[in-house]
Amino acid sequence: MPRLLSILALSLLLLTARFSAQSAGDYVIGPQDVLTVTVFDQADLGGKYAVELDGSFTFPLIGRVKAGGMTIRDFEGQLKSRLADGFFKNPQVTVAIEQYRSQRVFVTGEVRNPGSYALTGDMTLIEALAKAGSTTPNASDEVVVVRGGKGAEQAAAPGDGRETRRINLKNLQSGAAASENLALRDGDTIFVAKAELTYVLGQVKNPGSYPIRTDTTVLQALSLAGGVTPTGAMNRTRIIRPGRDGKVDPTEIKAKLTDIVQPGDTIMVPERFF
Repeated sequence: MPRLLSILALSLLLLTARFSAQSAGDYVIGPQDVLTVTVFDQADLGGKYAVELDGSFTFPLIGRVKAGGMTIRDFEGQLKSRLADGFFKNPQVTVAIEQYRSQRVFVTGEVRNPGSYALTGDMTLIEALAKAGSTTPNASDEVVVVRGGKGAEQAAAPGDGRETRRINLKNLQSGAAASENLALRDGDTIFVAKAELTYVLGQVKNPGSYPIRTDTTVLQALSLAGGVTPTGAMNRTRIIRPGRDGKVDPTEIKAKLTDIVQPGDTIMVPERFF
């Protein structure tokens, strides 16, 4: 049994390594990327080469080579073909990204470190959020990914007509929906919306406004406010729900602890009768 487990573990490791190599090979080279080129048995040719703004750079023996717009795998093939044309017999060439500089994604909204980040290899949505320091306590349940298009230089905005994907943050973080952990593209903007607020007033330890999620209950909202004070009458807690679009008067609802809170609700805990 231990031998079988070892074989299975090794097989999984090899598959993971193969997948990672394939993903890296599909990366599209761009200006300002730094490549590491290795030519087997020709150490003098190897080294680090910065791709210039026109997508090319100078390589020994063959001069200017165009790398921009090609995948790592395709560029390896081109370099091998050029070196085989009158220089070496069946040269063995490998190319890797030393520094990712040409492709970027933007992370905005309720994250700890919003900004632009280099798109490295097969970066996914959850990896980009991690690079931005993860979400703040004020983040809503929803993440919007706006496809910025090839070579985008600035962050896109939700609703500007570009392709968008709306993703449930809770499902993403729990791994419940693996298909929502998108593989990112150059120019993508990740926007984490701010959570809507509810108000907890009366006999609670810290009255005020608090961000809520789509499944926040009255009990959870009370917990956010520090809980009910010894003088609070939890059994007489009520919800004051505002009218929508200013067309309906506010309504008052006797609250159950399991009731789901809606944005704009005011939870009022009255004082106990003695």
